[in-house]
Amino acid sequence: MAFIKPTEQTPKPGPTPFRSASPGQTWDFSNCAIIVAHPDDEILWAGGLMLLHAECRWTVIALCRKSDPDRAPKFAKVMEYLGAKGIMGDLDDSPEQTPLSEKEVRKEIQSLLPLDRFDLVITHSRWGEYTRNLRHEETSRAVLSLHNTKELSAKHIWMFAYEDGGGKYLPKPVRDSDVKVWLTDKIWEEKHKIITDIYGFGPDSFEAKCCPKQEAFWSFGGK
Repeated sequence: MAFIKPTEQTPKPGPTPFRSASPGQTWDFSNCAIIVAHPDDEILWAGGLMLLHAECRWTVIALCRKSDPDRAPKFAKVMEYLGAKGIMGDLDDSPEQTPLSEKEVRKEIQSLLPLDRFDLVITHSRWGEYTRNLRHEETSRAVLSLHNTKELSAKHIWMFAYEDGGGKYLPKPVRDSDVKVWLTDKIWEEKHKIITDIYGFGPDSFEAKCCPKQEAFWSFGGK
């Protein structure tokens, strides 16, 4: 298991470029992508990592809500704040969660994905992060499928590693996950402010209450 524990630094306007400071732990990625179902997933599950490594070239693909007049402009503001490239799709995201075929999700990802070779691609867990959102699970399966068929070029694939005990509690990092990222109070506060001040989730919302102070990932070798 790899541990990343950032050092405390004085925050600057905009995202603070914190750095990893754990013995033996290096960060060898410069071109990174996060592929998620919804705008806000990238911040909830990996926002601290993005703030830790603001020097990286980040691309965030959200497969749903491009036509959402509320969420889409907020996603654009978050990307501007982070200095990241944001790309949105418009897969069905109705409350009924009508299942989507892997072919449909793969096609959407391929239509949005830049023709880059990424050092690192991060996406949802195959089991999701909480009970239960089908779009998270479908996104993960499609990303892994594209990677296995070499239609997604990445040296490494990471998946979010969280669980909620079948809905018994808020999502928390999986204990035996491959990578855990420890957030300082300052960087977590910055992450939390993105959720509440830019995305606009209220203090009693699931997103604001969940917002993990430790981020966790499963790690897979790339091809």
